[in-house]
Amino acid sequence: MASESNKMGLVGLTTIVTVNMMGSGIIMLPASLAQTGAISLLSWLVTAVGAMCIAYAFAKCGMYCTKDGGMSAYSAEAHGKSSFFIASYTYYVCLVISAVAIAVSAAGYLEEFIPWLKEKPINTFVGVVVILIVTMIANFKGPKITGQISAFTVWGIIIPVVGLSVIGWFWFDPQLFKSAWNPHEMTTMDAISSGIALTLWAFLGIESAGANSGTVENPQKNVPLACMLATSFTAIVYITSTAVIQGIVPNAELAKSDAPFGLVYTYMFSKEVGLVITALAVIACIGSLLGWQFTNAQVSRAAADIKLFPKIFGEVSKDNAPIKGMMIMLALELVLAVMTISPTLVKQFNVLVNLAVFINMVPYILSLTGLEVILRTNNASSKEYKIGSIVGTLAVVYSIYGVYACGEEAVFYGVIVTLFGYIFYGFIAARDAVPASKA
Repeated sequence: MASESNKMGLVGLTTIVTVNMMGSGIIMLPASLAQTGAISLLSWLVTAVGAMCIAYAFAKCGMYCTKDGGMSAYSAEAHGKSSFFIASYTYYVCLVISAVAIAVSAAGYLEEFIPWLKEKPINTFVGVVVILIVTMIANFKGPKITGQISAFTVWGIIIPVVGLSVIGWFWFDPQLFKSAWNPHEMTTMDAISSGIALTLWAFLGIESAGANSGTVENPQKNVPLACMLATSFTAIVYITSTAVIQGIVPNAELAKSDAPFGLVYTYMFSKEVGLVITALAVIACIGSLLGWQFTNAQVSRAAADIKLFPKIFGEVSKDNAPIKGMMIMLALELVLAVMTISPTLVKQFNVLVNLAVFINMVPYILSLTGLEVILRTNNASSKEYKIGSIVGTLAVVYSIYGVYACGEEAVFYGVIVTLFGYIFYGFIAARDAVPASKA
């Protein structure tokens, strides 16, 4: 357990949750959503409502269940020990995938400064590997240092994205936005569904406050507050920035960009300003990746502490960092980076996002369905229980819709990955089984 002097407060935790969402979520998304058109804004609206329901449910879970493990602990309240393992396992896999997706985003923005990266897919792979290794090593000094670094790097995304949301309207062209609305003439429902997985990906990180509860001061108060503050701020910024960029950059050019925020600032000001924004975006990606890897290390450590993961994941250094577990995570990230090499960064990013979103919906649904049990066992008032049940159910329904929106391929491979988890749990259950006494 982290000492009180080495724990994060509300500001540090809110920063990590915001960075986990914004740093990874928005950097490449304008280019991905432009492939559908500006009509993808409807996906943002649906996802913003769903994300607030999820944030509220997680806030209630975090308020009453302060056991280490975050979503896994919430899940176990309703579904038992096996659910703790499956939630931890799938969330762990999701964050490994997410880390590679974020590194891909960072490599895309770095291409402006290192053109060699985009000459061949193998060059991009080398860049992704270097980014993964550097950010993992930065986590070796423990949670306090991670929080401090995140507090700095978050400005790399806040400055360009919030700035665009405020001043971008001076360059906004209604006619350009209108022409980008639905370039492929999709039906409204198809357009919304096509963007749900991508926009849901942008909000992944809501749960990271709970996942880090063991390293937070006063988790009963700070975990729910961090969830709601980070989600509210992020939703507003996402919707406004995505709307304005579609009215500044032509849709066809935006759809093929590897650095959409650098591109829009080039349109607004100059190439030099675009390069500065691109550099800030790289910093934000690095900070986001740092936060994700730290969160995943805590998830696997909590599972190891109750003997659901191998004990090596729970071994920590003098700085309270599970370095051995981090090295295992890094090895898995590098393997995944090899498996997903693609000729285009946007395509590689989209494949990783769809798979990550599906796998992450498994612990979401398991943990959110534990809310009612958590409220009951903690003697919540009748009104609080009723509101929690309704909002929690909406959050679960939205999560199931997110699974549908990921597409057949992501669901197919995601189910296979999830089922392998039950094989691993079979060995754990057998290890802990007590032989029946002889008559």
